[in-house]
Amino acid sequence: MPAVQQVLDGLPGSAIFLMPLTGADGEVTDFRIMAASPDALDAVARRGRELVGLSVRDTYPSVVGTELWEGYLRVLETGERYEGEPFDYEEVVAGVPHRSRFVVRASACQAGLIVSWVRLDGSERDRRRLRAMQRLARMGWADWDLVRNVITWSEEAYAIFGREPSLGPMTLEELPAHVVPEDVPALGGSVRRLLEDGRPIDHTFRVADPDGKVRHVRIVAEADRDLDGAPFEVHGFFQDLTTLKRAEEQVLAHERAALAHRTLLDAERDLAARLQHALLPLPQQSLSLGGLTVDVAYQPLQEGLNVGGDWYSAIELPDGSALLVVGDVAGHGLDAVATMAQLRFTAKGMAITGTPLPQILARLNTLLLHSAERNFSTATMIMARYEPDSSRFTWVQAGHLPPLLIRDGEARCLAAPHGVLLGAVATPHHDSASVQLLPGDQLLLYTDGLVEEPGEDIGDGLARLARTAAECSGGGRVLEDILDALVTPDLRRDDICVLHATL
Repeated sequence: MPAVQQVLDGLPGSAIFLMPLTGADGEVTDFRIMAASPDALDAVARRGRELVGLSVRDTYPSVVGTELWEGYLRVLETGERYEGEPFDYEEVVAGVPHRSRFVVRASACQAGLIVSWVRLDGSERDRRRLRAMQRLARMGWADWDLVRNVITWSEEAYAIFGREPSLGPMTLEELPAHVVPEDVPALGGSVRRLLEDGRPIDHTFRVADPDGKVRHVRIVAEADRDLDGAPFEVHGFFQDLTTLKRAEEQVLAHERAALAHRTLLDAERDLAARLQHALLPLPQQSLSLGGLTVDVAYQPLQEGLNVGGDWYSAIELPDGSALLVVGDVAGHGLDAVATMAQLRFTAKGMAITGTPLPQILARLNTLLLHSAERNFSTATMIMARYEPDSSRFTWVQAGHLPPLLIRDGEARCLAAPHGVLLGAVATPHHDSASVQLLPGDQLLLYTDGLVEEPGEDIGDGLARLARTAAECSGGGRVLEDILDALVTPDLRRDDICVLHATL
């Protein structure tokens, strides 16, 4: 059929040449596609030469026995042209149904049929897609013919305004009447500029639907203008932004709540910092007290919170002597801080009034035992008084590690007087001990975090401290050098408080 194919190659649209296939009895049982126009397109997108060779019965089985099939047979029998009514055809490919609507024409040609068809469902499919897009985007189009006064709205435009289609669309001039009063001036001005000057608009306003619910609606429109510049037609769309606006309001409300929460946290953090400064000792300082030069290092385990049970006091008493105190409350956190602050300030107060050191420890023990809430267990403490007139260093301890004396490049722990840790017994006994300091002597008061290692005897830790202190005693940064040598920040397990005094 080369000649037929040459003819079809010059035709636009969809056209094929069908050759009838007959059975043993001479009756037509099928048709085969022998030629096809380049633009021929069937229901499942087979095109042009892809159709050549296909059998109608095998490829389009649902056509057999239909009015279309009978029309083909009549053309072969009578030679009269066939033009059928529009019909629906469905074909399932890979489990997916493809449904289309066609108008088919057939005419006799060389013992076969020239069949052409027009697909009617393309525009309908586009309309369905457009409706779906409008519905999903909450958007409806609108056209206003200002010359003929003809207005056309899509279905979704009516839905956006909650308006019955039987009422017809609104004119642009009517639009402000449906808007909440606060938004009327701005919208009215935009509409006037559109109608008078043809300026495009993109404006969001609020409308109240018949149920009293407020919706946020956006209008985007532009005008076609004549040669004089006067608008004669307006095209645009409405978009329902209610869901988006509500989401924005919720986000804004969350942001405001978060801001308020952050403000509260900042205020609480500032208050905590102020209380921390008032309650906790400074992490590092250098003092001159009663003839002694005192350097202090305070390193709580919880650096971020800066709360620990270790503490110190270093003050000059009214008689000119120096009071040096280092303590350690069992545990960490706010409870330990509260107990530490209680002991620290009470001890300072009693020392300032001249209370002897052993009595101060006894009264602090009573204070712990009779506190309203005992969220702690016990506390250790060392308290010393240096009198510059006599160069005498007197100290008491409650279960605490002894002071380290560094003299002439050698270091040793002072013999500890008797003293039970605070909070252990109701009637503890505390003795005092004294040593005469010489020019150049150095003293180290510290908590157990400086010397203790898991599984190690405390005596080994004290010996290590003595060796390290002796090695560092000749430098200009004795306290810093000792800490650098003994403390590994990543491996530290406890608070550390060290007080270094030099005569």
